[in-house]
Amino acid sequence: MTDYSDPDFRAARLKKRYQAEKRFRAYGMAAIITAGLILVFLLSSIIYSSLPAFSHHHVRLDINISEDYVATDTPEEGNYLGLVRAALRDHFPQVTGRRDKRALYKILSIGASDAVEARVKNDPRLIGTQISLYVPLSDDIDLMLKGLIDRNLPESDRIVSDRDLAFVDKLAEENRIERKFAFALFTNGDSREPEMAGINGALAGSLWTLLVTLIVSFPLGVLAAIYLEEVAPKNRYTALIEVNINNLAAVPSIVYGLLGLAVFINFFHLPRSAPLVGGLVLALMTLPRIIIPTRAAFAAIPPSIREAALGVGASRTQVIMHHVLPLAMPGILTGTIIGLAQAAGETAPLLMIGMMAFIVDVPTEVTAKATVLPAQIYMWANNPERAFVARTSAGIVVLLTLLLVVNAAAIYFRRRFEKRW
Repeated sequence: MTDYSDPDFRAARLKKRYQAEKRFRAYGMAAIITAGLILVFLLSSIIYSSLPAFSHHHVRLDINISEDYVATDTPEEGNYLGLVRAALRDHFPQVTGRRDKRALYKILSIGASDAVEARVKNDPRLIGTQISLYVPLSDDIDLMLKGLIDRNLPESDRIVSDRDLAFVDKLAEENRIERKFAFALFTNGDSREPEMAGINGALAGSLWTLLVTLIVSFPLGVLAAIYLEEVAPKNRYTALIEVNINNLAAVPSIVYGLLGLAVFINFFHLPRSAPLVGGLVLALMTLPRIIIPTRAAFAAIPPSIREAALGVGASRTQVIMHHVLPLAMPGILTGTIIGLAQAAGETAPLLMIGMMAFIVDVPTEVTAKATVLPAQIYMWANNPERAFVARTSAGIVVLLTLLLVVNAAAIYFRRRFEKRW
């Protein structure tokens, strides 16, 4: 029979308990370290893959703004691509054949004339003069200059031909090639050409969509939470509503997309692929995620606050609006911001309403055709061109940064307005 009063037995039990506690702490620390290492590996691999997208190689050309290409009275109708190609031919006078000229033109980006066009339109006095301007090279040449295409491989095994290498080497010897920050990534809309593709349109579409989501979901969610927690009687009907709200929070997001397709597009005939419809769909998905934490914030307020306000003669509405709601605001804002952050990363519901589309223009209103950043990343990931790999990673970095800022805002507002009882 075990003698529990034996000091040696108690010491052995105590030592065994301490050892078990140490093992438990070690297991917890190992789990945290493992998760941290996986996260660091994931983020570092994405960031490393995205680095080529944040810069691009340009070539400096001496461009004669000849009136043969650009008329003084109609600069918007000028042949700016012809201007750039003529400037490039001036550096290679030995290139005379038609096929050789086409090969020479391919080392430039399809958007090489955009900078010249913008410069001349802003200052038509440049017509008839010569300017020195950097224009972007093609994506294949850019990848080769970054070392992502091995120039030492046989010509049959690489995209860049020996003739292209000769053109680029001559320009490099003249110190005409320079690596610059890729502003096009943030200022351009989508494009079939990787070096011209940007996230501006998708980012604007995401912001318009989230604006609609916030305007619709925030007041409805807060009012619904106020009614359920502070006003509605506790009976079987309110219990049924609460159960359904909790169930809606677990419904797959694509179901909301099907609902938006059936109701907003097919029944109300709202414009397809528009931030208005996308925002309404995401608002439906976000509502349960606002109502649940808002009710929890109301429930966390001590009953003495309500009783004291009622005791000094405040009405039920005044108690809610002047006392309960301001004190619950940190929890409300936190739930709302986290719900919007989750909505910002959704793709499946927007796929059903047509926002998974190739949209070049930057949307300027909620009814314009648009896509969102997660959809843009998905479409870039499916593009076979190698340069889109870096563009995809860069889009992920921007999306993660946006979500990080949103979650940091949630933490700030909670700490800024939090009350301790």
